[in-house]
Amino acid sequence: MAKVKTAYVCNECGADFMRWQGQCNECGAWNSITEVRLGAVKTAGTRQGYAGAAQARVMRLDEVDLQEVPRFSSGFAEFDRVLGGGIVPGSAILIGGAPGAGKSTLLLQLMCGLAEQGSALYVTGEESLQQVAMRAQRLGLPSTKLNMLAETNVETVCLLAQQEKPRIMVIDSIQVMHLADIQSAPGSVSQVRESAAFLTRFAKQYNIAIIMVGHVTKDGSLAGPKVLEHCIDCSVMLEGDTDSRYRTLRGNKNRFGPVNELGVFAMTGQGMKEVKNPSAIFLTRGKEDQSGSIVMVLWEGTRPLLVEIQGLVDHSPLNNPRRVTLGMEQNRISMLLAVMHRHAGIQMADQDVFVNVVGGVKVNETSADLATLLALVSSFRDKPLPNDLVVFGEVGLAGEIRPVPSGIERLKEAAKHGFKRAIVPLANKPKEQIAGMDVIAVSKLAEALEAI
Repeated sequence: MAKVKTAYVCNECGADFMRWQGQCNECGAWNSITEVRLGAVKTAGTRQGYAGAAQARVMRLDEVDLQEVPRFSSGFAEFDRVLGGGIVPGSAILIGGAPGAGKSTLLLQLMCGLAEQGSALYVTGEESLQQVAMRAQRLGLPSTKLNMLAETNVETVCLLAQQEKPRIMVIDSIQVMHLADIQSAPGSVSQVRESAAFLTRFAKQYNIAIIMVGHVTKDGSLAGPKVLEHCIDCSVMLEGDTDSRYRTLRGNKNRFGPVNELGVFAMTGQGMKEVKNPSAIFLTRGKEDQSGSIVMVLWEGTRPLLVEIQGLVDHSPLNNPRRVTLGMEQNRISMLLAVMHRHAGIQMADQDVFVNVVGGVKVNETSADLATLLALVSSFRDKPLPNDLVVFGEVGLAGEIRPVPSGIERLKEAAKHGFKRAIVPLANKPKEQIAGMDVIAVSKLAEALEAI
């Protein structure tokens, strides 16, 4: 007789325990551990790994076939860029995002286009087939060849997919899928974990690309256990403010290409449209010079991106002046202000400091340090900076300006958009003159402040 396996799982972080206890040792949450029946385990060989190999055998490393797996295009160049050049057959892709970000709309457009080239299956568990059909009609999408399925049982979905043999399949969403052997509600840690693992094995065994939609928590991270991100091949996040028409698709994990790649889309009445030149939409500045505004060059994945950063410094009536940042880490701003006080003699301890990255872009690299400080000094002195000036560089604790990767490519991108002056680290100064651009190389923070 098959033995029923029971585990105690934390609903917050997914940690497993041998017995119930009041507090989770991993995340510290109270009363979050519940009993979960994992189903019948017949033999040790019934469960396979995420790779889904039907017959495993030992091979030497030099015997492995190095032939590149052929990719196929999704129909969106920005989506292909984030995935590393296209969709790999048999890959498991997880796309997350806040409610209303446009995940279902983007995937419906993608699937309707791919269905014209080959078999495609869209599995919806949150919406009815009529709701999906109404959206496709509203967006004017071709709907004659896309196969639809409204089902939440993973075994049934995979059984029907074996019969249809699609090249790509969408699961919308993984939080509503369930396995019959798991005695817990859909959306629980155990259901999400086992459902994702089942679908990933199915994708590898039958060489079907599967895109799973995932919900996010209130802090912006993917809902469900951390093992959900480990078992899939690619993890991308669709981000965007509700008051903005632009959406950014960022890769957090990719086994087939670079991570932190960025794709930009615009939400329109006809669905999601690609933005071919993202720098242009983030540089909607006025013709007049304004204090506290400057353009910096970020490096997102494999391409440069020009973004405007704004700083506002104002006298604070509070005992503890505020440090407010949008799109940047707040602790780094506090550190940069301390460096500027120590090595440049500019004190803002009694001032409120506000920093905003225009367009809702999130800055995760240190190349924005120098541009941030120059924008704050410009606002503090009420001295406008030239509109044709672009800045990038990392600021160290000793007041030195450190180089950043791909400096030449950043300068060429800025010159292409009409910028004529640049303040860059000394190590990033180009050996050959860039046509139409005056490059000022600095090694200390004080030198950069004198240059403006």
